[in-house]
Parts: sequence; C-alpha cells; structure tokens
Amino acid sequence: MKKIAIVVASWIVCALPVLSQEIHSHPPPEKLGRVSFATSCSPKVARDFERSVALLHSFAYAASEQSFRNVAAADPNCAMAHWGIAMSYYHQLWSPPSPAELRDGRLEIERAGAMNRGSPRERQFIAAAAAYYEGPDKTPPLRAKAYAQAMLEAARSNPQDTETQVFYALSLIAIAPPEDATHANQKRAAALLEQIYRAQPDHPGAAHYLIHAYDSAELAPRGLVVARAYSKIAPSAPHALHMPSHIFTRLGLWDDSIASNEAARAAAHSQNDAGEELHAMDYLTYAYLQRGRRSDAERVVANLGAMSAVAGQASDFKVGYAATAMPVRLAIEGQAWRDALGLQALPASAPHVAAMIFWARAMANARSGRPQAADADIAQIEACRNQLRAAANEYWATQVDVLYKEAKAWQLAAAGSAAEAVQLLREAADEEDAVEKSPATPGPVVPAREQLGELLLRQNQPEKALREFRAALALAPGRRGALLGGAQAAEASGDTEAAAQMRAKL
Repeated sequence: MKKIAIVVASWIVCALPVLSQEIHSHPPPEKLGRVSFATSCSPKVARDFERSVALLHSFAYAASEQSFRNVAAADPNCAMAHWGIAMSYYHQLWSPPSPAELRDGRLEIERAGAMNRGSPRERQFIAAAAAYYEGPDKTPPLRAKAYAQAMLEAARSNPQDTETQVFYALSLIAIAPPEDATHANQKRAAALLEQIYRAQPDHPGAAHYLIHAYDSAELAPRGLVVARAYSKIAPSAPHALHMPSHIFTRLGLWDDSIASNEAARAAAHSQNDAGEELHAMDYLTYAYLQRGRRSDAERVVANLGAMSAVAGQASDFKVGYAATAMPVRLAIEGQAWRDALGLQALPASAPHVAAMIFWARAMANARSGRPQAADADIAQIEACRNQLRAAANEYWATQVDVLYKEAKAWQLAAAGSAAEAVQLLREAADEEDAVEKSPATPGPVVPAREQLGELLLRQNQPEKALREFRAALALAPGRRGALLGGAQAAEASGDTEAAAQMRAKL
C-alpha cells in the first residue's frame, strides 16, 4: 500500500465560527507523525486507519478508540478496525484494563477474529490481541506476556514491517521486569526502535517508545536526542508534548521538563483530556519543586480544586495517582507538616494511591515529634500493602512496603531508637533502588536514599550522610533536597569542594 503521511488538516478542538476569508484564525493542521500501515480494508479508510494508529502510538487512547470506530463504521468489513478498538483499551505501560474494558476489548477482538479476513500479517496482529484478552481469570502480567509472545512470532514473520516491529518493541518494554538492573528488555526494544527511527525519524511510535526504553538512570542519556524530537513529530498529541520530560527528569533538566509539561498541560486541557492534563501537572509540580519555584508548584496544586475529574474519576489510576501525588509532594518536599496532616485520600482510591496520603500524615506526625500519633496511619499503610499482596500486585506492594518502612523509621527516630531507624530506612532505600519506577510518576515523593542521608545528618554522621546523598543523586540527578542535604553534609565533614559543587548545581 502507498505510504500515507498522517499530517492532516483536522480540528483539534472545536473552533469558534469564523468568516471564510479569515484563514489566519483557523486551527493549525493536525500533526501526529507519519505512519504507514498496510491493511486489506477499503482504500477509502486507509488514511483514517493510519491516523488511528498514529493516535494509538501517542497513547491518545480515547481519541484512537473513536477514530477506529469511525473506520469500522465506514468499512464494516475492516477487521483491523476492531483490533484497533481492542488495543485502545490495553494501556501497556499504565494500568491493566478495567473489568468493563476487558469485556469490551474481548468482544471487539472476537468480532475481528470472526470476520476471518485480512492478510496473514493482519491475522497475527488480531491473534496477538486475542492472546491478551482470552481467559477470564488470567492476571495482567500473564496477559501481557501472552501478547508479547504472540507479537514475537509476528515480528519474526515480518522482519521488514515497521508496525510489527514497533508494536513488538512496545510489548517488550511492557513486560520488562522492574527489578532487572540490566534493562535487557529495554535494550532489545531500543535496538529495534533505533533502526526504525533512523530510517523513519517522523514515526511517532519509534520516537515515543524509545523514550520509554531509555527511561532509567542507566539509559536516559541515550534518550535525550529523541526526547527533543518527539514533541515536534506529534505536537497535536498532548502525551507527545509531555513524554520528553521523562528523560529531562532522569537527567535533572528541570527547565526543559517545565517547558515540556506546561505545553502538554495546555494541550490536554484544550482537548478535555483530564488524565493527560493531570499527568503533566504532576511532572510539572515535581519539576517546579526541584527548581525551587515553590509558588508555581502551589498554583498548580491549587488548580486541582477546580477540576471535576479529580472527584469524579479518582478510581482511574492515571487521574487518582497524579491528583493525590501533587499535594503530597508539595507538603512533604517543603516539610509543611501541618499541611500534610490535613491531607485526605480521594474516594475510591486504589490502595497504592491512598497509601501516599497515609504515609504523608505518618511522616508529618513523626517528623513533628509525635511518634505515637503516627500509629493509625502506619497501620493503614500496612493494610494497603497487604491488600496489594493479596491481589498479587507485587510491584505496587513493594512500593507501599517502602512507604511503610520509611514512616516506621522516622517514627522510631522520633522515639529515640536511632540505630533501628537507620537500619529500617536503609532497608527501604535498598528495596526502592532495586526496582524501576512506574512511568506513572516522575519519581518517589522523596527517595528513601535521600531520606537516609537526611536522617544520618540529623544524627551527626555527616560523612555517612554524604555517601547516601551522593548515591541518591546518582539515581536522581539534580534533586534539590539531595543537593542541599549533600552540601550541608559536605560542609559538616570538612569537604568544602564537594559542598561548593553541590551548591553550584542549585
């Protein structure tokens, strides 16, 4: 099929009525990058199908679903349109489909399979999605692995097909073990994607998924070039405007992250995409705090009260996580303990989301010298962790266990058990450092390693504290708290050169 550029004139938001001669007031053409995806569907829907895939590559899931539905309506015999609808429910790097999405996705992929149409390659795409959706009782990780295995077979059968290779690369990233310090899956995916990106530098999926492949302390420097390119490839997709900040955050490039997320937030707001707007706001809050722009962070958090999605969609992980994390970051990073004590979990919050609120309140009480007052919230954190373990959600159970140990350590410190506090906080730091962060977050509110440095500094152990601050900065360069704490520890231990270097970075 002829290669079709997905750079089409289309309204991104509803335009106000204008006179026909006022060309200058029209919205700019939609830019989603360039995708070529051959199918056996009617030629009349080819352009719209490829636009739908481009939206899918930039995680514009709701828009992608609707676009694929339009294709299905225009060509009732297009099995791949139903594949696309099903794939719009599978958010590979975020969270698994809800029960309703799982049901709807299964129905769509069954419809695609029942048509018994398309090329062998198309049928492989459909079979891979079916492998994800089949079976009522499979856990999300098993579904993801089944999909990735099927996409591996498709990739082997179609080594020269761009879309097969790109979707396979994403499946590798999605099943990468968070505890794998070698980042083997990410490197395999990057090897595929780099080759495609060199040949097709305006492909949105190649650029996007490369950023995700490189989203680690080890690999982030490799992702800087493509990070700066992706927002120009698909500027009509809010997520494409945001994604560069994953690399900027890893490298401590706060001004770049701020610019990226300010643009993403504005675009998401204009498109009524509350989840993407909140995601950008969380990264923006984090970057403002690291840059020392607290008043700007306060304004972002204050805007939460006017967003109806915060209360109405808190059960949606993307919404609930960001809306919860932002006020927690603001209070804890600023050691505003009174503000932290006033935080409340949003209704219908997932346990790993609600745990952040309990952690913030426990930290506030412990850090304010009221260790016993932290008991109730620490018990709530423990209950959240146990709930996650019972649901076999090991990744988030681990993250909540880190929160539990941090809160308990500061409680022990406040009660005078200094050595026990250090030991427990060190365990938390080791546990946190052993797994990669979720793409849902720019990072922990305060890394456990950074907290360990602060605790040691408070215990008048500056040399040990400095080692921990340096280790924290190796994983999260440019964090303001680690630089300030490191400078203080260096000064207290007589290392004036290190202190000057850290203060210069501020």
